[in-house]
Amino acid sequence: MNNDSTEIRALLDRAQDAWNRGDGAAYGSCFTADATDITYVGTVYNGAGEIGRAHQVLFDSFLRGTRLTLEIVDIRRCGPDAAVVVTRGEVAKRTPGELGKLATYTVVRGADGRWLIAAVQKTKHRPLLEAVSFKVKPATRPRNARTQGAHAH
Repeated sequence: MNNDSTEIRALLDRAQDAWNRGDGAAYGSCFTADATDITYVGTVYNGAGEIGRAHQVLFDSFLRGTRLTLEIVDIRRCGPDAAVVVTRGEVAKRTPGELGKLATYTVVRGADGRWLIAAVQKTKHRPLLEAVSFKVKPATRPRNARTQGAHAH
């Protein structure tokens, strides 16, 4: 598992580096041929090629000059060739003050032994709404606050 965790972290580092360079092809190469990428705004991209192509257009326009900051919160193995990775992160042109987005990655090891992203879902952390929910219905508070956006410190 230790080596796998290192390889999984390296995969997300490669995706982050590709984003930060504005390289859609390199970003797409971090995904499986049939991957699903659900963006923060709710757009669903399918497959490494489409993910790379669409992100290149984004990197050349709306996301020009942005940097992806990622912090891995948890890596949980689901058998020998799959894992779920929870991250906190942010996309910004400057160093973010807080990491207000959460992403859940499903990563898989292919027949060639390389880890790739099979799916990712990005969500904005809403601490105020979360706090109201916890106050009104305390039983909604998760036992493990590590995966909560601003509460992961």
